[in-house]
Amino acid sequence: MLKHVPQVTFKTRVRNEDLGGPNPFEWKDVTTDDLFKGKSVVVFSLPGAFTPTCSTSHLPRYEERYDEFKAQGVDAVICVSVNDAFVMFQWGKSQNAKNVFLLPDGNGDFTRQMGMLVKKDNLGFGMRSWRYAMHVEDGAIKQMFSESGYQDNAPSDPFEVSDADTMLAYLKNR
Repeated sequence: MLKHVPQVTFKTRVRNEDLGGPNPFEWKDVTTDDLFKGKSVVVFSLPGAFTPTCSTSHLPRYEERYDEFKAQGVDAVICVSVNDAFVMFQWGKSQNAKNVFLLPDGNGDFTRQMGMLVKKDNLGFGMRSWRYAMHVEDGAIKQMFSESGYQDNAPSDPFEVSDADTMLAYLKNR
């Protein structure tokens, strides 16, 4: 298992009201250090925005329990998916996500370097993230919960240990 999160630059989009119009967003590079340096962060990764389990259970439960994570000293809760910034933004809007930071890993660089990039060709998804969650302090991975059965073209999508409740229980008992 990795001891530290990989050094990656994420391509994100941020709102800039000065731009006006229907698309007031501009590109912003966000580095691993921007996200993790000097912070306690919970990260969960999932196969894709708008997919069933991700939209009905995974993201909503982290969003719902956000204040409890903050009470455990967590500075940020981040959801990573191998999707582009536009998809992640629209998914966040459709989910009414206000607390969890939706981080696009469009090229899969972070996911690949985490050792979690898998083929999901059997679903027509291409390369995506295996489902996992981790607690990171100042860039160091303190705990990781990876779903069982990691493999390319997995016949199922397990969701048992990367959930918000498992992560919160770990944080409360550490």
